[in-house]
Amino acid sequence: MADTSARILRLLSLLEARTEWLGAGLATRLGVSARTLRRDVHTLRELGYPVEAVKGPGGGYRLGSGGKLPPLVLDDDQAIAIAIALQTAPATVVGIDDAVARALTTLRQVMPSRLRAASEAFELTALRNYWEFAAPPIGVATLQAVGAAIRTHRTLRFDYRSPDGRIPDPGEPDFTPPREVEPHHLVVWAGRWYLIASDRRTRKWGTYRVDRIAPRNPAGALFTPMPLTDEDLTRLVIQNPDRGDTVAQWPCRGSATIDLPASVVARWAPGGSVVEHIDEQRCTLTIGGWSWMGVAGLFVTFGSDLYDIEPDELGDALRELAARLRRSQTLTQREVPVRHSTNVPGQYT
Repeated sequence: MADTSARILRLLSLLEARTEWLGAGLATRLGVSARTLRRDVHTLRELGYPVEAVKGPGGGYRLGSGGKLPPLVLDDDQAIAIAIALQTAPATVVGIDDAVARALTTLRQVMPSRLRAASEAFELTALRNYWEFAAPPIGVATLQAVGAAIRTHRTLRFDYRSPDGRIPDPGEPDFTPPREVEPHHLVVWAGRWYLIASDRRTRKWGTYRVDRIAPRNPAGALFTPMPLTDEDLTRLVIQNPDRGDTVAQWPCRGSATIDLPASVVARWAPGGSVVEHIDEQRCTLTIGGWSWMGVAGLFVTFGSDLYDIEPDELGDALRELAARLRRSQTLTQREVPVRHSTNVPGQYT
């Protein structure tokens, strides 16, 4: 009986892993006859799992929708991966700490002792890296509202917060009326969540920082989604200087004009920086950091001439960096003794 139960769980796991299976292939993977396979499929159906027969040469099976929630069947690597992912999730989404803790506890309760010990070795402690350009965390209610609108193909109305997190009141200089969009994709890039959506009024594509979205209603009018390729998403997020980024709150923040297209700089600029389009060949980049020399070093990585440098502290840091590089070129290279190998492997004279 125990062997039969284990085999049926294995069958269920295989059906979950692939859209369709040939009957002969399933029987081979399970090491059983075609008759035993048919009997096991019948058992799954009696338990409430909609296993459908696939017509065609040789016949086959697939797991349909609408049945009972199958038991979670994970291999060792999958279980460890989920345990790690659960611990890192609260870094970008707020309001799920308790749910994460309960899910992690449930997962570990059903793990074998050897696997539980391995997962506990991955107890993570968050330590501050001062070169992180972290985005503000997102409220779980916001994420649920945006995700539901994408999943159900319904328009989404929302207020868009200003860079300081406020919703400007009517009459304020930065006030904008609520936006109504057709949401298509959620994209996570460089530690930030972005919504890709088509404006309901202008029919133009827009990229919005999810941490700045304040949904007004979770469900609007139905719309027909338009297909977007990976190249489209790259253009709308990675190469897009108008993706709603704001300069991270660092002690030192500087800007300069760069002789590079905004799409190129936006792709490689560190998170927490802002790129502003000037023309097809130039843009303005604003970067924050913990020191002026650090900010200067980030600008240098683009390998381009810099103009309109602000503030003066950034200009001073760039001049000091240039002076240090010139001095390093004048240093005499230290002579290194040459070691000649002998006939004895591993020995030098």
